[in-house]
Amino acid sequence: MQVISLLILAYFFIVSIFYIFIFLLSFKGLISHQIRTKFATTNEILKARITPPVSVMAPGYNEEKSIVASVKSLLELQYGQFEVIVINDGSKDRTMDVLKEEFKLVKTSRKYNPQLASEKIRAIYRSQTVKNLIVVDKENGGKADSLNAGINVSTYPLFCCIDADSVLEQSSLLRVVHPFMESYANIVATGGLIRVANGCKYRGKEVPDVKTSNKMLVNFQVVEYFRAFLSGRMGLSMLDCNLVISGAFGLFKKQSVIDVGGYKKGIVGEDMELVVRLHHYLRRDKKPCGIYFLPDTVCWTEVPENIKTLSRQRNRWQRGLAESLFMHIGMLCNPRYKNVGLIAMPYFFFIEFISPIIELFGYVTFILGFCMKAVSLTSFIAFFLLAVIFGLVLSLLALLMEEVTYHRYKRVRDLLKLMSAAILENFGYRQYMAVVRAKGLYDWMLGRKSWGKMERTGIG
Repeated sequence: MQVISLLILAYFFIVSIFYIFIFLLSFKGLISHQIRTKFATTNEILKARITPPVSVMAPGYNEEKSIVASVKSLLELQYGQFEVIVINDGSKDRTMDVLKEEFKLVKTSRKYNPQLASEKIRAIYRSQTVKNLIVVDKENGGKADSLNAGINVSTYPLFCCIDADSVLEQSSLLRVVHPFMESYANIVATGGLIRVANGCKYRGKEVPDVKTSNKMLVNFQVVEYFRAFLSGRMGLSMLDCNLVISGAFGLFKKQSVIDVGGYKKGIVGEDMELVVRLHHYLRRDKKPCGIYFLPDTVCWTEVPENIKTLSRQRNRWQRGLAESLFMHIGMLCNPRYKNVGLIAMPYFFFIEFISPIIELFGYVTFILGFCMKAVSLTSFIAFFLLAVIFGLVLSLLALLMEEVTYHRYKRVRDLLKLMSAAILENFGYRQYMAVVRAKGLYDWMLGRKSWGKMERTGIG
C-alpha cells in the first residue's frame, strides 16, 4: 500500500507541474492576444476586402424553447457576407412549427451537393422576411448527420457550427474568422470561448447584463469552463496542439472537413473526433493544420441546472473523449505528429482519460491506508494538498485570469459567488464528477452510445 500511495503521489505531482506550466503559458497567450486584437478591431475586419463569406450552421433537435432566440442572435451577427442554415433533425416537438411561424418560411427548390452522406432531407426552406436564412428539415440522424447535411447545403468556403441552444455575441464571428484572414492556407479551424448563459439576461443583440446563477451547481460549471478554456485550451493552442473545438462554437474550412470525410456518425463525441482526425490525417500527409482557440470570441450556452442532466452530459463527454483517443491512438507519443503526439495526446490520455480512475483509487487508498496506519500522516497530507487543495488553487487562478483579462462579471456579489464555487467544488462536487466520468468509461467499454435527454429551460 505504501508503494501504491507513492505512485499515486508521483502521478498527482507530475500532473500538478504540467497544469502550472499550461497555466503560465495560457496567461501569456491571453495577454498577447489582447495586445494583438488592439491592432485588428472588429470594424477593420468587417470592412476588409479579404473577409471570407461564412455559412453558419445550427443543428437542432427538440429546441422549441430556445430556437428563436438562437436564430435571431445569428441573424444579427456583425459580419459581411454570411448565411444562416438551421438544420431541424427530425424534431418531435414544435421546433419546425415555431420556425415557420416566426420567420415566414416557404419551401424552395435550392440545389445542393451531397458530398457527405446524411439522412434524407425532407425539404429546404427559405425565409420570406430574412434573405440569408435557410432551414433544412431532415430525417433524424443525430448531430453529426445534421452537420454533414448542412455542409452539403452550404454555399461558402468556411462554415461555423453552433448549438441551437446557444447564442453568439455580435462580434464573435468577426473575431473567430480573423486567423483565416491572416493565414488562410495554414488555418483549418478556430474556436471560441463558451460562457454560461444561465443567470444572464439576454436582450437580443448581446448579453448586456452578465450575472451568475442562484444555483451553485451552475456556478461550479462557470468555474469549470474558465479552467477548461482560458487555461487548458489556450495553453495547448499556444503549443499548436489544440485537440478540441467545442461543438457549441467552431469555424472550419469546409474543403478540409470534406477531405477527411466530414463528421463521423455513430459516435457521441463527433466534435472532438473531427478535430483529432484533422490533426491525424493532415499532419500525416504533412499538410498545414492550424487549429486555434480564441478567448475573445464568445458563445453563450445553457448548462444543466440539475445533477441528473449534468451527469448524463459529463458521462457522454467522457465516452466521446475515449472514442476520439482510441480511434487515433497511433498519434500517442508519436514524434511524427510533433506537439500533438508528444504533448496533447499524452495529456488527454494520461490525465483527462484515466484521471477519474486514479483519483477515485487515490481517495480509497489514502483514506483506508491512513485508517489502517499503512499510510503515514505526511503522505496523507501530501495527497490532500495535491488532489484537493491544488485543484482549489487552479480554480481560483482561472477565475483570476478571467478577472484580469476580460472582467465580464462586474458585480462584487457575482465574483464572491464564483470564488465560493471555486472553493466548494473541490469538496464533494469534483469527487462526484470523477465518479460520473469513471461511469462514462465503463459505459464506453460496454459500447453504449446513448446521448440521454438534455432538459432545457431556454436562454432568458
